[in-house]
Amino acid sequence: MTTGSPARAALIALDWGTSSLRAYRLDATGRTLDTRHLPWGIMRLPQPLQDGAASTALSGFDLAFEQACGDWLRAEPALPVIACGMVGSAQGWKEAAYLDVPVDLERIGTLLTVVERTGAGPNATPLHIVPGLIQRHGLPNVMRGEETQVFGVMFDQPGASDTHPADSVLIGLPGTHSKWVNARRGRVTHFDTFMTGEVYAALRGHTILGRTMSDAPAADMAAFERGVKVAGAPAGRAGVLSTIFSTRALGLTGELASASQADYLSGLLIGHEIAALAEMLRQQGELPRIVLCGEPALCQRYILAMQHYGLGTPEQAQNATERGLWHLALCAGLITADAAAPASALASAATSAATSAATSSPASASASASPSASASPSSSAPPRNPT
Repeated sequence: MTTGSPARAALIALDWGTSSLRAYRLDATGRTLDTRHLPWGIMRLPQPLQDGAASTALSGFDLAFEQACGDWLRAEPALPVIACGMVGSAQGWKEAAYLDVPVDLERIGTLLTVVERTGAGPNATPLHIVPGLIQRHGLPNVMRGEETQVFGVMFDQPGASDTHPADSVLIGLPGTHSKWVNARRGRVTHFDTFMTGEVYAALRGHTILGRTMSDAPAADMAAFERGVKVAGAPAGRAGVLSTIFSTRALGLTGELASASQADYLSGLLIGHEIAALAEMLRQQGELPRIVLCGEPALCQRYILAMQHYGLGTPEQAQNATERGLWHLALCAGLITADAAAPASALASAATSAATSAATSSPASASASASPSASASPSSSAPPRNPT
């Protein structure tokens, strides 16, 4: 948690997922003044106790909200509060109904769900929850929280403004459930989900593949790249259910050290994901501009895989969640447009930071940068929790 700042804020933004709660205090230009990271995800909330006995006056959600931003609101009572993520699910504080894809990004900001927080008193600041998105054509698909990252990416790209988002972009959101989102002229038109991170964690922790693995002092990127290449090799045509067993077989034959097997498995799974994505793009007959948003070390792995499968080097977006919450608050009228900094200036700074991150050495990624890195959210863009 960062220390308090005397600077005046304009908005409190919450990224509230299944396993954690991240709070941002944003100033009149959308810049982050303070951040807090708490363990109070919607499935693990503080218990409502008072004087050593159970109390029903405040719910676990109220108590988590108080810890996240109660003192900020006491210092500046007029601040609006906006939240995204699983807090708006059926298991959250209040369900924010899904919006159907395709959908205009700006429409998302006009359909926030309000939590009045009556248990905290008659004058308690309400919470505004961002809705998730649902795709009904073909196989159904959903997202909750990622739509805010998409909003931040689209409105913070060079050439975008607070009323005109960037043009056609494919936005990659690696994590527990990786999302690939097509956004065109301010609309989300389609998205795909790959359960890469969760499958990695399940295979490593609950199948025979994990029995021969050992912890490594550092990431073995050579093993990772070997896995990436196998996914697209002739042997990989049998599919991921066939190739994952090679993690164990290579170990038993002495061709892959136990400390390298986790990174090899990471490469296999990410390789199959990116190989499938590349094939889908080839069938569409176009290679769109691609932007990645996620934990930096995990994004480096995706960049290596994308380069191998001919997708080039994508851009990397920074601080997409808080930027998305800021722009959504503008669309909702929670803050005024004249308080916002020009999107082009903010995008320039974000692009500069992304370029620096993209040129860092992939070998610097730690072992936790495998798909299981979703268990350790980064400070800027935590991988999304299950939708």
